[in-house]
Amino acid sequence: METLTLKYGINPNQKEAFVSHPDALPIKVLSGRAGYINLLDALNAWQLVSELKETTGYPAAASFKHVSPAGAAIAVPLTDKERKMYFVSSKTELSPLATAYIRARGADRMSSFGDFIALSDECDVPTAKAISREVSDGIIAPGYSAEALEILKAKKKGAYTVIEIDASYKPSEKDVRTIFGITFTQDRNTYVPSDEDFEKIVTRNTDLPESAKLDLKVAMTALKYTQSNSVVYAYHGQTIGVGAGQQSRLHCTRLAGDKADRWNLRQSDRVLSLPFRKELTRNEKDNVIEQYLTEEPETDVTACWEKYFTEPVKPLTTEEKKEYLKTVHGISLASDAFFPFSDNILRAIRSGVDYISEPGGSLRDDEVIACADEHNKVMVFNRYRLFHH
Repeated sequence: METLTLKYGINPNQKEAFVSHPDALPIKVLSGRAGYINLLDALNAWQLVSELKETTGYPAAASFKHVSPAGAAIAVPLTDKERKMYFVSSKTELSPLATAYIRARGADRMSSFGDFIALSDECDVPTAKAISREVSDGIIAPGYSAEALEILKAKKKGAYTVIEIDASYKPSEKDVRTIFGITFTQDRNTYVPSDEDFEKIVTRNTDLPESAKLDLKVAMTALKYTQSNSVVYAYHGQTIGVGAGQQSRLHCTRLAGDKADRWNLRQSDRVLSLPFRKELTRNEKDNVIEQYLTEEPETDVTACWEKYFTEPVKPLTTEEKKEYLKTVHGISLASDAFFPFSDNILRAIRSGVDYISEPGGSLRDDEVIACADEHNKVMVFNRYRLFHH
């Protein structure tokens, strides 16, 4: 048996903590010291990115916080607006893997603060450089180039946790955990989305483009490693809104939709042209943008924002936000279980959703389908529930 001692358990008062494997652990800590939550995030995130690459064929990355993804993405090239909203210079050379990481981090930059990163491929220099500029607790990947490893080892004065995982490792077919002294055993969930899952289109509109299928694969794979109940919005090869761990599915849809709205509003000309002072960090800009997009429009914020901007700014009004979001279309949405009421569909439509994937099986499936039909949306019943606890 091989054992790895951790900093402590979930909380510092849980002083003794370790992980073990009856043969050999498939992970090596190359730098720093892993914590209990770090490894929970790392191992969930690694499964997510490896399966994302399997189902899409693209390099993938994930940004994890408290055992749910803040963002997950594949290596779809960045648009000029996306570069600007993610604070990436047009002169910065990006590898496909770096692009996937920047997308995963940019999906919800507020939630990604202090994240644990997972990469599907060997970490290269462009990716390591992108990571070095962000506040993060650690990373897991199947390997690191020599130069990339040195860049990451220098992060946090050597305390940054760098984990290497054996990409060929296959876990047991059974998942086992102990809770309150009682052991739970179940078959491991080996499901990975495929094109076959999008064949059962239940709406009158059956136009499901390849780009939407790709986004739905991203959303469904992310759902598999998101604490339930969960709903994920995706666009352009990445998640843009993750609603995790809510008791009500409508609350998931609202939470993820609000995040997706802010992701889209960040691309508006008003936000992209905010006159930030040069000395502000990326994280300070993220905080200000979040405040800017959630501030009541009638509030006088000029005085408290003087330290952030070189000139006065006005928040977007509620009506301006609504008008901008009316121009948003082509968003994909997936749910880890059926939608019990049509209110979920109505909320999703407000955020530009055109393509929906859910397993079906509700007593009100007909009502939900009718709502999608009324608004000319495409809905797929994929037949797979994706709960994660």
